[in-house]
Order: sequence, then structure tokens, then C-alpha cells
Amino acid sequence: MDPIILPIDERLAAAGDTWSLAGHLDEPGYAVGDHEFSLPSGIDYDVVLTNSGEGILATGILRAHVVGTCDRCLEDAEFDVDAEVDGYYLFEEPEQLSDDEDEVDFELVSADRTIDLSGALVSALVMETPFVVLCREDCAGLCPVCGANLNEEDCGHAAQIEAQREADRIASSPFAALAGLDLGGERPSGAAPDAE
Repeated sequence: MDPIILPIDERLAAAGDTWSLAGHLDEPGYAVGDHEFSLPSGIDYDVVLTNSGEGILATGILRAHVVGTCDRCLEDAEFDVDAEVDGYYLFEEPEQLSDDEDEVDFELVSADRTIDLSGALVSALVMETPFVVLCREDCAGLCPVCGANLNEEDCGHAAQIEAQREADRIASSPFAALAGLDLGGERPSGAAPDAE
């Protein structure tokens, strides 16, 4: 994402001052790990900048329609993102962070009194991107034998694989050796008949 440089001017001169801004970015896409995503409608954001005294707090909402690739069937997977934007830009580097502030993520206001909002927007987008991307919750995926999309057709291999798994499970059972044991066969010759 290209930088979104905003000046810290008279609108945010004193603690408590706020500046509301909304915008649209024609961002083509982004990546998370090995996943590539496109943004056919770009990104819309609505953010409020607040002078907190020690820095500038950026809070708001980011919205985008995202298209990726389903992890199971490799077809298009689409989802909408409504993400909370949360960025903090300190005026000065803190001398020492307390234990609870170690986890606080922040940037510094630059020497020319500007901030770059793009990092906070990218973080919001990434945080709301699913780790496992699916075209639908019950996606059946691809057949491991022939590669058919099981959402569109039943190639029959799934039943064969399940039958083979069941046969393998029965064969590996510790009681499998008893399967061939004949417990109700004929009486050996000379055996006494059952008492009536």
C-alpha cells in the first residue's frame, strides 16, 4: 500500500483535538503469507485522529470486498471485511515502557510533523483476513484421486476411499485374527451330545 501521509497541523494542535477523515483507496490487492488477495472495489476507510497529549490516536473502520483462492477447492473465495482501525503515533520515543505497555504497538510522528496512516490500515485488513480461506463453510474440496471439484460432482472416489479406510481399520484391529475363528461349527466325533 502506498503511504498515506497526513499532517499534524492546527487541527490537532492541542490535547483533545480531533480530526475526522474518510477516504477511498484504489488498492489492487494484498498478500498474507502465501495467500494473494485482490480488492476489486478498493478500500474505504473512516477514521478519527485524536491528539492524546502524548501522541495521535487513529481509530475507525475499514471496509473492503476481498477475493482470494479457496484452500480446499482452489476456486474463488469472496468475503467482506469490516475491520477496526487502531493506530498510535507518539510525539517522542518513550524512555521506558512499563510491563503493560510492552505490548502497545506504536509509530513515531515524523520530524516533519506527519504520520503515515497506511500501516494502521494494512494491519486492520490483515487482522480480519481469515487464516483458512474457504469459498463456503462446507466446501468439499478436490478429490485426492482424480482432482474433481467435489462441490460440483461426485466422482465416486470418496466412497471407494472410505470403504478402503474401513477395511484397513478392521484389518488393523487387534481382534482381526479372531475373524476367521469358527466358534459354532460341527461337534468333533466322539463328543457327548448336549444334555437336554
